[in-house]
Amino acid sequence: MIFQNLLTARKDRILYVTINRESKLNALNKLTLAELHACMYNAFSDPQVGGIIVTGAGTKAFVAGADISEFAEFDIDQGRELAHEGHTKVFDMIENGNKPVIAAINGFALGGGLELAMACHIRIAADTARMGLPEVTLGIIPGYGGTQRLTQLVGKGKALEMIMTADMINASEALTLGLVNHVVAPDQLLIKAEEILNKILLRAPLAIASAITAINASVRNDQNGFEVEINEFSKCFGTDDFKAGVLAFMNKQNAHFTGK
Repeated sequence: MIFQNLLTARKDRILYVTINRESKLNALNKLTLAELHACMYNAFSDPQVGGIIVTGAGTKAFVAGADISEFAEFDIDQGRELAHEGHTKVFDMIENGNKPVIAAINGFALGGGLELAMACHIRIAADTARMGLPEVTLGIIPGYGGTQRLTQLVGKGKALEMIMTADMINASEALTLGLVNHVVAPDQLLIKAEEILNKILLRAPLAIASAITAINASVRNDQNGFEVEINEFSKCFGTDDFKAGVLAFMNKQNAHFTGK
């Protein structure tokens, strides 16, 4: 599929998705969000794709926020629809996807950009990256899950401080807070993302999907995470991958998983 604001490329089982609005610091406009929805939907459904790496074009920004010009004149109802559409079609869909998504944060990740990174399952940052949720400087708050996911990742106190002051933090502080998993030199960013994703791709795909579902349930108030874990755990016993994994373990071999 050809996109206007995304560059996509597949190498083996990894899909690379680059948000390609460098002149706008890769800001998320309506078209980009629609393309991200289509791209992720297709990737989660494509048996040839095992995992996804998301990054931004150029060296300055991963995504420097939402395209403010598109919602500057919105009223309450339009604001609600904007947030609802973003949640359901992009951010929640990524977080609840059945395949691992890694954010390779190559520069500024602000507002909707940090929210996009937080919706991904793993975050790796270049040591030049800077992150923040500056929405209160516009008279609004984060609307794509930022208040929830930042709190889950860094704790209530730090989330309140970051959101209310609108201050940015550097990659080193983000690592200390648990906001990102790894910090590397810019030229090592994709290499590190590939290293982690290739390791995940050696594991059983259906088990990975079940792990994502169960871990996400741990932070949801409408689900009992322990019950979700039991259900996902039991489902794994009905897969060919379980049989292959146990057989390989018993024979002291490496398992070959088929995702069935």
